Amino acid sequence: METLPESHLDLIDGAYTAILTTVMPDGQPQTTPIWCNREGDHILINTMQGFRKEKNMRANPRVTVLIYDPQQPTRNIEIRGRVTKMQVENALTHLDELTRLYLDNPEAHFFGDCIATEHQAKYVPVRIKIAPSRVRVEG
Repeated sequence: METLPESHLDLIDGAYTAILTTVMPDGQPQTTPIWCNREGDHILINTMQGFRKEKNMRANPRVTVLIYDPQQPTRNIEIRGRVTKMQVENALTHLDELTRLYLDNPEAHFFGDCIATEHQAKYVPVRIKIAPSRVRVEG
């Protein structure tokens, strides 16, 4: 596993929209904007059970995450890696942590503040842990 450079941790720890690329069953890439944070050198993301990206990562754990500073687009970090864990346990807690970070509101909750509360009965969050195998930085 590769170490994340100190120089670009602010991009991961801050409220910058990240871009996740997964591999579709036919081999085509699928790219989605996401929220992320980290646990040590692991990248943490969240999605919903049954979403295309969740299915893609279960079938093929190879992913790429790209995060850049919109004020300085040439300053970015690309993290290629493998999904090492996908779990439902504590996934909503993690999703609420991300919501508070990205909405800059310590009281925010994903269900209710990002999407309607009634969707909680329909969607099951999944917390995903990614181990970096290659890290490239610019700027």
